[in-house]
Amino acid sequence: MRRKAKRIKLMVPLLSNSQIIGKKGIFKSLFKKRIFFDKSVKVLFFICGIFATVIVFFIILFLFLEAYPFFTEVNLWEFLSGTQWDPVGEQPKFGAWPFIYGTLIVTLGALIIAVPLGIGCAIFISQLATPRLKVVLKSAVELLAAIPSVVYGFFGLVILSGWLRMGFELSSGECWLAASILLALMALPLIISISEDAISAVPEDYKEASLAMGATKWQTIKKVIIPSSMSGITAAVILGMGRAIGETMVVMMVAGSSPGLPALLPPEVFEPIMPITAAIGIEMGEASGLHANALFALAIILLIIVFIVNLIANFILAKINEKFHPKPKKSKRWDRIRIKFTISEKKRIMIKYCIFLVLLISISYILFIWFGILVTVLILFGMIAYYYFSKRITSKKSQWVAYTMIITTAIIVLIMLGTIIYYIVSNGVHALSWEFITSSPRSLGREGGIYPAIIGTLYLIGGAITVAFPIGIGAGIYLAEYARERKIIRIIRIGIDTLNGTPSIVFGLFALTFFVIYLDLGISLITGQLVLGFLILPTVIRTTEESIKAIPQSFREGSLALGATKWQTVRKIVLPKSLPGILTGTILSIGRAAGETAPIMFTACVFSQRYAPSSVFEPVMALSNHLFVLITSVPGEKAQINAYGTALVLLLLVMAIYLIAIVIRNHYRKKIQW
Repeated sequence: MRRKAKRIKLMVPLLSNSQIIGKKGIFKSLFKKRIFFDKSVKVLFFICGIFATVIVFFIILFLFLEAYPFFTEVNLWEFLSGTQWDPVGEQPKFGAWPFIYGTLIVTLGALIIAVPLGIGCAIFISQLATPRLKVVLKSAVELLAAIPSVVYGFFGLVILSGWLRMGFELSSGECWLAASILLALMALPLIISISEDAISAVPEDYKEASLAMGATKWQTIKKVIIPSSMSGITAAVILGMGRAIGETMVVMMVAGSSPGLPALLPPEVFEPIMPITAAIGIEMGEASGLHANALFALAIILLIIVFIVNLIANFILAKINEKFHPKPKKSKRWDRIRIKFTISEKKRIMIKYCIFLVLLISISYILFIWFGILVTVLILFGMIAYYYFSKRITSKKSQWVAYTMIITTAIIVLIMLGTIIYYIVSNGVHALSWEFITSSPRSLGREGGIYPAIIGTLYLIGGAITVAFPIGIGAGIYLAEYARERKIIRIIRIGIDTLNGTPSIVFGLFALTFFVIYLDLGISLITGQLVLGFLILPTVIRTTEESIKAIPQSFREGSLALGATKWQTVRKIVLPKSLPGILTGTILSIGRAAGETAPIMFTACVFSQRYAPSSVFEPVMALSNHLFVLITSVPGEKAQINAYGTALVLLLLVMAIYLIAIVIRNHYRKKIQW
């Protein structure tokens, strides 16, 4: 310290007043450089933020270019409302309504299962679990994200469909219910992880103040913590919805692949359906001419559905934020108009009761069609009993009931995880050997190994990370720290949300038309890396933004008050504190990149290859694509055994990457807490 003081004393006389405060002073020039550097960083992050919108624009552009010939031949209304799909007949028929209907109901079924389980499990992890148990449960939930979609489809096709077929005496277990269950499992990691981060980010002062006022722990969670974290929970549900809408492989394998129209309002849960993603994935490989153009038209409809869902979700999110952060009144004139149309208290109560009655009748009818009169009566009786007793029991008993339900959700999630892993490991371990890991496939995958597929998967993951992470983290920083509510920012957010909900098969169609055909890259490794990078980009952006927003504003104000610039504050204070949340997004993204099959089926992969690619312009094998072909196209017991082995290797590979990322995240979290 004394040596430092001597150095400072020696340096001060060397600086004259003109050097310090003059136009060419050292401090002034350094200040100008810092301001210029800060502005350059802001512009760079803005470019990262707008990149997602540019990708959406190109996807829409190329889809419309490919679908335009179809719309010149077929009437739009007939296409949307038609119920028959026969593109190869003597008189081709293009009715898209069965596919639209299948997409909507399979997503609805997945959300009905995933949202209560996900939010309940997130509450348990963040508020009730001990620190050790919290680490274990969060890691276990992230293992759900580590399971690739094609492995879910494999489990559904071989195990879940069999359970449903035998349990309900069905001719086939491939149906809407099976697809919705698996899509719910796939959406759970996103909903749980992001909701848990949002709930854990609520300041401890809120909790302590509520408990000091005499509220129980459950009342504090219900009335204070959940409303305060509602923005992050809503974002988690939006991401989960996008995951369900965009899934291709699961619905191709277990939904039944039937273009017939199920019963209207409500559909029967055991009927086979075919969502839009399944139709595109199944038929694109053999489609040509007007048939191929019709599939691109279906992709446009799917994008429009995603866009509408995102608009509704953003509207709900804005209303929630407005409820907890009300804006000041703008005009007295608007107040007079609002008073003029004010509804009396009696009418308001009548409207509420009418809405409640309509919902009760609708739910009762749906339950009756699905499960019969006995189950419907039991469910309705349970709902009425819960409502009656919840108003009359003590707060301690109410807390006990709520805790029981929350713990049950966590147990259900763990049982689901354990069941899938048990069946994959117990059947796949018999196929593992040194030859299986290090040799190339022979006899259509019935013999030999999967070495080229392992190397190809690693190449695809590495390329996707290289593409997505710099852009995604930069965009997340811009939206959280620099963006203000303007029109261009709203456009960027809509673009990110649309990109998040864009189905993986649509990314594949875009890559096929743009990279493979237009840029003439062909079916190659570089095409797969780019399309997978674009696919995981919105997850990285949203998790980065939510993690940075969770840092208290006082940290930023303290840094700025000490003379730090905006970028110095972000780099030295905000980013280190938000690193665990950013790594959560990284973990989820790696799992999705490793397990995706639909985007690389027609753009990057071949089924059988003797060696790993020596150039990024060569095609590549991937474990997910190899597993899908073995399950669906190669008959025989040996093919099924090798399919189990491939699924196990893919699962272990992704889990190893996850475990490394989890260790790094926990290390940084302990370092920050220390």
